[in-house]
Amino acid sequence: MREVFFGWKVVGAAFVAALFAYGTGLYGPTVFLHALQKTQGWTIATISAAVTVHFLVSAAAVSFLSEAHRRFGIAVVTRVGTALLCVGLLAWGWAQAPWQLFGAAALTGAGYATMSGAGIIAMVSPWFERMRPIALSHAFNGASLSGVVFVPLWTFLIARLGLGEATAIVSAAMLFVLWPLAGRFLRPSPHAMGLVPDGAAALGATTKPERAPRPRRTLLLDRRFITLSASFALGLFAQIGLVTHLVARLAPGIGEAPAAASISLATLCAIAGRMSLATMMDAVDRRVLTSINFATQAGGAALLAFGSSLPALLAGSVLLGLGVGNIVSLPPLIAQVEFDRADIPRIMGLVTAVNQTVLAFAPGVIGALHDATGGYVIPFALAAAIQSLAAIVILLGRSMEKRG
Repeated sequence: MREVFFGWKVVGAAFVAALFAYGTGLYGPTVFLHALQKTQGWTIATISAAVTVHFLVSAAAVSFLSEAHRRFGIAVVTRVGTALLCVGLLAWGWAQAPWQLFGAAALTGAGYATMSGAGIIAMVSPWFERMRPIALSHAFNGASLSGVVFVPLWTFLIARLGLGEATAIVSAAMLFVLWPLAGRFLRPSPHAMGLVPDGAAALGATTKPERAPRPRRTLLLDRRFITLSASFALGLFAQIGLVTHLVARLAPGIGEAPAAASISLATLCAIAGRMSLATMMDAVDRRVLTSINFATQAGGAALLAFGSSLPALLAGSVLLGLGVGNIVSLPPLIAQVEFDRADIPRIMGLVTAVNQTVLAFAPGVIGALHDATGGYVIPFALAAAIQSLAAIVILLGRSMEKRG
């Protein structure tokens, strides 16, 4: 019986890491915002500001992630991130004053950075080249499934036990699962196991020598990089703003349980959207697929902004969800076909740093607009417009050959 390529076991580990990381670091604040506003009476703008700090710290931490991986290894960094997430969640759960949320946000932000998009890509990419789109799609399905699992789980635990007890239970489960998993599957490397990407034996395999990476300044001036970075920064800003406030937007009109179910529906659609796009990667220009992805989310955001009936809100959640799963996995797949292999780590580091910095302000901006306008119509309409702009910007980076 042929042994399974170890890279697929790494994909499984990355799937579980993404499940917990996104369930606590992305969807956690979505539920916390509504729960804290309801139980403590703190303003949405104040809680949203803490969520912004969460993402800002994540942006700062992710810019050092590749260096930390080289120095300490992916397994150690993932374990440290798990511990930080656990402590931070407890701090969110037991906060008694608004200022305490900002310390909690710093901890969860640092922990989330180790297992968010850049972390998952770092876990999987060394093991795959030709099959990287499919491998990343499977790994990031953990991020999508997290919405299905964690949003109703958070809602149930908070309703039955309270926010503090809910964060204690989830933290204990995460530590119990991720600590041994990181040591078992994230410590080995293809080289150490005598393998090359996609599972070929290293013996007799030939690899083309890589040139030195291009200077950072040269990459920053490259039109392909500028449009790649700008479009995804815009798209992620809109998406994070929408996701963070989705429960607060839906719950007053349809109830907390249906609101949580709507997010679960959206994340189920994210799995379908990601797997569908993965099958088209080699047949359709990846920037065109990305533009369609942004446009789909723009339509969903518009329905969530102006819709009032249950069918309209569900349709908005579905359209938003179809694109959620792809917005993190698409940048490395575009970079894979447009840049030399030696430049990709630096490209992705720059793109991720820009994206994380920009998206960090989304929860606070959407929250401030909500409080200023007395509702979510204008904030969500703005998100729809930003997604539409992202759909245009990504196409500006296409080469003349592809346009013709």
